[in-house]
Amino acid sequence: MNVTELDERVWAAHSDAWQAEGRLRTPLGGGATELPGVRLMASGLPHGRWNSGDVTDPARIDLDVVRAWYAARAGGAGVPWGLRAPPGTRIADGRLLFRKRCMALLPDRVATVKPPPSVEIRTAGPADVEAVVRVDSAAFGDAVDDTRGWVEPHLDAPGFTVALAESDGQAVGAATAIATDDRAGRCVGIFGVGVLEGARHRGIGGALTSWLLERAFAAGATLAHLNPDTDAAARLYARLGFVETVGLDVFVDFYASR
Repeated sequence: MNVTELDERVWAAHSDAWQAEGRLRTPLGGGATELPGVRLMASGLPHGRWNSGDVTDPARIDLDVVRAWYAARAGGAGVPWGLRAPPGTRIADGRLLFRKRCMALLPDRVATVKPPPSVEIRTAGPADVEAVVRVDSAAFGDAVDDTRGWVEPHLDAPGFTVALAESDGQAVGAATAIATDDRAGRCVGIFGVGVLEGARHRGIGGALTSWLLERAFAAGATLAHLNPDTDAAARLYARLGFVETVGLDVFVDFYASR
């Protein structure tokens, strides 16, 4: 597999964003740390997709130390977790679940997408939490309480921007940008682009993404990255200028060593 500097930068930027999530959630039982061969984050929430690490050197990882770190999260209750790694990485334990797709965008290649005439996009704040939760839980099929625990800390956190799309005063879409200036330099990750079913196919998802990108690049980001979960999403982001890069393998089920 031919891995480019852009691929490696996207992997680092993806890890930077998850480290930012972990630091944000330290008071909530989460956290972020770096151990030999791996960067870890935890949300404090009892779901593996929101507790994860990025492999930097598989030969140096001590999985027992990683297990102990996650066992101490959430006030000692522990949380389920997984690891992401470049394709072809060999890890002594764990089960390969799937390959996460990655896409990247440089500032000089971005295409602007405006919302439909009846839709306005603005920054969501703490007072909008129930509107954002309603959109996210419906768009992604998660329980309302789980969604609230994930999205609420974003709404007043430095480096995090939640965009809310409204039609006739009702929330119909939401998306989150995470600005980082870490291993990969000044980057922005776009996550959780969700639109209510009745408002889809109107360009709202693309407009939300474009709105966040415009502000992030104006603030100095030099790379945007995201993870399409369907071919349709990848085509939408390609219209904005994103290109597909090498993805990341996701491993789970790191059971205690015997």
